[in-house]
Amino acid sequence: MIHLVDGSSKTVPSPHYQSAMIDDVVRYCQTKQILGVDTETEGFDFTTKKMIMFQIGDENQQFVIDTRRVSIEPLRNILQNKNILKIFHNAKFDYKFIKKWSDIICEGIYDTYLVERVLNCGKQNYGYGLKDVCKRYLDVDLDKEVRSKFIGLASKPFTDNQIVYGAKDVEYLIKIRTHQLPLVDRNQLNKVIDLENEVVLAFADIEYNGLDLDSESWKKIEKVNTEKADNLQDSLDHMVTLDPRLDRFISKYVQADLFTAAEDLRKIDIKWTSPKQVLEVFQCLVPKLDNVNGKQMYKYRFQYPLIDKYVKYKEAMKLCTSYGDAFFKNLSSDNKIHTNFHQILDTGRVSSSKPNMQQIPADNIYRNCFTAPDGWSFVSADYSSQELNVIAFGSKDPVWIKALQNNEDLHSTCAELVYGEEWLNAAEDDCAYMKLRMKCNCPKHKKLRTNVKTINFGLAYGMGPNKLADTLNISVDGAKVLIEKYFQAFPAIKGFLDKLGNFGKKFGYIKTFPPYNRKRWFSTWYPKIWNNKSSVMELGSIERASKNTPIQGASADMTKKALVLMRQYTKGFDDSPVKIVMTVHDQIDTICRNDYLDIWKSDMKDLMEVAANEVVTNGLLKAEVTVSNCWEK
Repeated sequence: MIHLVDGSSKTVPSPHYQSAMIDDVVRYCQTKQILGVDTETEGFDFTTKKMIMFQIGDENQQFVIDTRRVSIEPLRNILQNKNILKIFHNAKFDYKFIKKWSDIICEGIYDTYLVERVLNCGKQNYGYGLKDVCKRYLDVDLDKEVRSKFIGLASKPFTDNQIVYGAKDVEYLIKIRTHQLPLVDRNQLNKVIDLENEVVLAFADIEYNGLDLDSESWKKIEKVNTEKADNLQDSLDHMVTLDPRLDRFISKYVQADLFTAAEDLRKIDIKWTSPKQVLEVFQCLVPKLDNVNGKQMYKYRFQYPLIDKYVKYKEAMKLCTSYGDAFFKNLSSDNKIHTNFHQILDTGRVSSSKPNMQQIPADNIYRNCFTAPDGWSFVSADYSSQELNVIAFGSKDPVWIKALQNNEDLHSTCAELVYGEEWLNAAEDDCAYMKLRMKCNCPKHKKLRTNVKTINFGLAYGMGPNKLADTLNISVDGAKVLIEKYFQAFPAIKGFLDKLGNFGKKFGYIKTFPPYNRKRWFSTWYPKIWNNKSSVMELGSIERASKNTPIQGASADMTKKALVLMRQYTKGFDDSPVKIVMTVHDQIDTICRNDYLDIWKSDMKDLMEVAANEVVTNGLLKAEVTVSNCWEK
């Protein structure tokens, strides 16, 4: 039965639903252990668009509340009660609107959207929207066009279709969960499901809190980058005039004055923002070149100054495009940036959009434009060599573990074993590594250390010889030799990675470390893939993903657990002395009231390390905490 709550009397306005009062909703819901919850809003920006409908109930009774006329304040205790499970689909969205327009913080959430993403992680072209999920489990064709009719709705009464639509969403959520639970149990995903349903509250708080932006400082950076891009374009044009191989890209002489050099008088008929045109230019230099993407360009940039200049131009243009005028379109009316997190990628890591805060340049030039309010400071914590610790824990490599235990410079320790006498002979007087096992300033040591460091970090991303060659600007054969020497020095790591790679190829999925055991499925895998020569590329891709997913996934799991613990600490309240405002990779950023700094610095470090010890149980993974008046890496 559907009930409409709009403040009117208890008449029956429609054969589709009955009228009810908010007290009726409370009486019914407070006796339930599981409830479906949904909202309808004027738009997608919670800072300016209002929640106009609130739906709650179970399979038997659903209540549709017109929040333009009726407050949901009487439901506060129910929504904030952790012991009453509230089922949402894409809970972050509803959470922010409920918090903004009703000042109620939802607890005890089960998100059917997140559960579906965990269950089917890695599967390609898989729909996760409510329409897709309803069709998959219930064979119900959901009419989502009704949803669009809520946009811009001011004070007009809801239509029967809108009321029924809102109520059915709640009813379907209950049924979807019933279908999901056996699949969760069968795949032993209960632990990671609990984690994702808990951490969604932290991500919702981050999106809600936002980051304060110093717009004027940002615009100054934008101006500098625009000028840099323009200068690089001029330089590209000039370099073309000096290379006879590129004459066909130069048109006839233009009108000149007495003070202009001849080579600058010709018009360059190249649009440097056009990959097609640029490819035609560079094929005059490298005939076998087939595209101008990053990998190809990095391979040839050190051989051809023009290509090197173009790479720098592309980098400058990317900054202009991503962080120029377009960036300000994401600035909300409260002068804050409220990014949107995508909580579960194939590896378990997160991304964000509108804007993508995960890719903000890490040199602090941009980050420093995000400032703490008066009386507050940024307090940030990140793990020290998170992925390296995961590799050490998984492989049980004695050299790595000893180096981490003794706080040695791991990259130098590895370089010493890989290069042997070459490393020893490269040591200079007063070498900090030879004396204290610390990172040193010996010129030759720096180069060798960089080579090995690239491999160390590349292990977490499935780096092969081609990528290593591009990164270090060495031949592919040289990269193969280096990798071979590396694994000779560290057979335990090779064994660990080979075991992961073979598992994925054999079974078609890979798992992260206990206790979460997150699964990633490989859509291109099938039982006879081993015997199919045409599937060599698929197998290679599966092998690489099988090696890097557990490393990245375990890292993601502990970071998410740390977010859960911090969110439990803050409870999402606006009056909390601590607010979570961002997370990037293994770093979590908060703002803290200055009178609470000493307490929070210590507590934040403890929470990070407690979370880490759930996955890397040897206690070696530590967190570092920094304090600043702005956002820093």
